[in-house]
Amino acid sequence: MTTRRLGDGGPAVGAIGLGCMGMSWAYSAGARDDAASVAVIQRALDLGVTLIDTADVYGPFTNEELVGRALRGRRDEAVVATKAGLVVADANTYRIERDGRPEHLAAACDASLARLGIDVIDLYQLHRPDPSVSIEDSVGALADLVAAGKVRHIGVSEVTLDELARADATHPVATVQSEFSLWTRDPLADILPWCQANRVAFLPFSPLGRGFLTGRYRSADTFESGDFRASNPRFTAEAMQANLALADRVTDIAAGLGLTAGQVALAWLLAQGDQVIPIPGTKRVAYLEENAAAAAVVLPVEALAALDDLPEPVGARY
Repeated sequence: MTTRRLGDGGPAVGAIGLGCMGMSWAYSAGARDDAASVAVIQRALDLGVTLIDTADVYGPFTNEELVGRALRGRRDEAVVATKAGLVVADANTYRIERDGRPEHLAAACDASLARLGIDVIDLYQLHRPDPSVSIEDSVGALADLVAAGKVRHIGVSEVTLDELARADATHPVATVQSEFSLWTRDPLADILPWCQANRVAFLPFSPLGRGFLTGRYRSADTFESGDFRASNPRFTAEAMQANLALADRVTDIAAGLGLTAGQVALAWLLAQGDQVIPIPGTKRVAYLEENAAAAAVVLPVEALAALDDLPEPVGARY
């Protein structure tokens, strides 16, 4: 697989990464199959999908343990990314609170290292800024972890342009992670241009629109009990019906190119700049292989223009 770099001077990783959240959190978490998920992570490494992204809050805590098991004996093949700064207040409703206090981040790092079974975290990310703690204090705590040899590089997630600039001024930021896809294009306005100008990698989460852009979900009745999407504004019955026009257009473009809709969605993201490294998640090896193949896709100009002209989605992100 072709590679891209995590920031200026950071490690090279496969152009497509792997987001592990859905293996144990938010998406039908009650139907977990850890053995299948371990197989997905190990197959990802075989394919050159080397950026493995998790977080302490997923589970909570169980996703890091899962990733740790999958990487046992193969640690050197992976670039391990995890996050801290969120705390689960209610697992049943997915209610989450923010905690960016330096003492929390320091303790969370030690706990993540233990769960992952590794000596150093390749990329440690502030999961969300905490409005009660300055971004300088939170990022300063991550910088201390770098100085202590527990973390190699740091990143931030879902930040404003001002927060990003202040974070980077506190300690060089290797990555920014935010939602970015054909139906969530907000980063194009300011965050992605800043990343391109400052040689910072951009990691789109939910690059397949939480699965909707693949064309596999046609009804709100699709989602099992406990699936986060069932209460998401874009997945109400009314919103899904309206958004099908967007998904169907992606499917039509893909069919004309002999590709899947998911591959087209990922290839469009890769075409937005060399800093972009999508991290689609899946619990199935077949979908992993499909996603990984998108790294080799170069979309024709006409397809890119058609994708750029897709309608705005109906419904807020959350």
